[in-house]
Amino acid sequence: MTSVEEPVRPGGRVRDAARTKAEILDMATREFARAGYEGARVEEIAARTRTTKRMIYYYFGGKEQLFTAVLERAYGALREAEQRLDVAHLDPVAAIRRLAELTFDHHERHPDYIRLLSIENLHGARHLAASRELGTVGSPALGVLREILAAGRESGLFRADVDAVDLHAVISSFCFFRAVNRPAFGALFGRDLVDPERREHYRVMVGDMVVAYLTTHGTAPAGR
Repeated sequence: MTSVEEPVRPGGRVRDAARTKAEILDMATREFARAGYEGARVEEIAARTRTTKRMIYYYFGGKEQLFTAVLERAYGALREAEQRLDVAHLDPVAAIRRLAELTFDHHERHPDYIRLLSIENLHGARHLAASRELGTVGSPALGVLREILAAGRESGLFRADVDAVDLHAVISSFCFFRAVNRPAFGALFGRDLVDPERREHYRVMVGDMVVAYLTTHGTAPAGR
């Protein structure tokens, strides 16, 4: 991108870059989650942040880069939560439950994250694959999962053929399905998956499923 002077306020005072970028990302997150990648308009994002399309391009380079930045921040929030997870003092069963609960809580509290991920999947995850920040980093939860699985195997509680990435997929799948398939599931089966009265039931349920799987000893060879 060619170098240009940083945009200024109407009165001539340079806007605070960090605050401006944060405001743009806040509005872009809502707009992309609402309208999808194709439907979102940079002009609309600019109008709602009282800035200009030129300023958005100055900070991010274009719509593709802006959407990538939105995804990076959304994933970053989950990674920060995973990095704060402390299960070292817990036994393996309690630890795996705690990790499943963290995933459940994060997905529930960040519906825009779910919508953005659904949109990105429709586009073949090309923005994630191209992201220098996210493309090959993975999730901090995988390291925690591997430690929990190792402790559980050593203690004889967990089966030996479970892969951390597979288990991460199992936990994420339940939490993702509950959020993204709520309308269709409700229409087909008459049950609201995010009914507040059943929230704790589902929160415990994901932990129960994972623990039951890990403690059912199979005959497959030892996993990774």
